[in-house]
Amino acid sequence: MSFAIIKTGGKQYKVKASEILKIEQLENLKPESKIEFNEILAYGDDKNIEVGSPLVKGAKVEAELLKNGKNRTILVFKKRRRKNSRRKNGHRQLFSLVKIKKIFSKDGTVLAEAKKVEKKIEKKEVKSKKNS
Repeated sequence: MSFAIIKTGGKQYKVKASEILKIEQLENLKPESKIEFNEILAYGDDKNIEVGSPLVKGAKVEAELLKNGKNRTILVFKKRRRKNSRRKNGHRQLFSLVKIKKIFSKDGTVLAEAKKVEKKIEKKEVKSKKNS
């Protein structure tokens, strides 16, 4: 199974194809838009690993933005004892949900690709009761 280690939002993530990832919010993007991560620290599979110093030039990861949102509220409460001084704030961190589509090596070959899933919709028969 191929993987890549990408850097985005000041953090590093180990990703695989068809994986859904929650990262720091990407600005000015709409859902279902394509994203390309070019800061690849390493990539590989079970046998070979390519590690950059610090980045692997030419390697990239393609993803699709699923949605932008906000996390749950985190309360920030500060108190100075014996001074009747308190401060209570709430904070909601912004995030983006992305789905990893393809992982490319430094020479441009596709290492891993997300499988396409088809949704099957079954029609249910509705039996109506007639009053006689």
